[in-house]
Amino acid sequence: MIPLTISGYSTALFATWYFVEELGLLLDAGDGVSAALLQKARKINHVFISHADRDHLTGLLQLNQLNARPGYPVIYYPRDCTSFPAMEAFSVKFDPHVSGTVWQPLIAPSATYIKDDVVVKAHRNGHVVVAPELMKSFGYTVTQVKQKLKPELLHLPGEDIKRLIQEHGREAVSIEVSQPLLGYSGDTPVEDWGLWDGIPVLIHEATFLESEGAIKEKPTAHKHSTLEQVLEMVANIKLEKLVLGHFSSRYSADVIDNRIRELCKHYGISIPVYRILPGVTQYDILNSYPVNR
Repeated sequence: MIPLTISGYSTALFATWYFVEELGLLLDAGDGVSAALLQKARKINHVFISHADRDHLTGLLQLNQLNARPGYPVIYYPRDCTSFPAMEAFSVKFDPHVSGTVWQPLIAPSATYIKDDVVVKAHRNGHVVVAPELMKSFGYTVTQVKQKLKPELLHLPGEDIKRLIQEHGREAVSIEVSQPLLGYSGDTPVEDWGLWDGIPVLIHEATFLESEGAIKEKPTAHKHSTLEQVLEMVANIKLEKLVLGHFSSRYSADVIDNRIRELCKHYGISIPVYRILPGVTQYDILNSYPVNR
């Protein structure tokens, strides 16, 4: 499995982004991403935006201005978010050298290869309340896809395998094997637990610490997760590592960490749990010290 070096910043209302260095992948592009990554930002080839809230996309113009070259970066976004065509038109007019950037609308479910063996899938979520046919808010899963020899052919010598490929094509001797790598919730209420089951690393928002009943939101407001909802879900699915972010800045570091520890104990969660504190850029998150250890 591909090792993942993940860095990020995620504070509700202000900015969210996560950079996966080995994949040249950026998940959301909030304000400050280029300043935080500096020269590493030039490794970014693919940018997947979860939705059109400003705290998830205002870093795009600077990132693109510094990073654009023919065919890259490729910026993927939910098809029905009209902010992105407007940004594309403005950026080309303001910085003509970025005309090689690819702006790619997505529908869900969809699968996009960012490497020969790595695919990113878009999954519609309920953060933005719209009609079912509209695509305005996504989470993403990242999967490694490999071709392996069919089990019934393992006993054959190499020359026989080569002959079968020449006569019938490679698909006649191989099967596709998928290995999940990473899940990213974007902004969303906790919804489909099964979507994340079996993901080695899950990055999930946890905007509020309070229980669901304590959150006073308008019916038309965008929907978010609570920490307790996320950890209840995690206790009932299989993960290897959890990264929590998008906490409201109303909470201090001590309050967030103490609540995570309380809920991990309550739900019996033993996997490493990491968090991005409000106002903090965290580099190489998975090599930091888990808050529940």
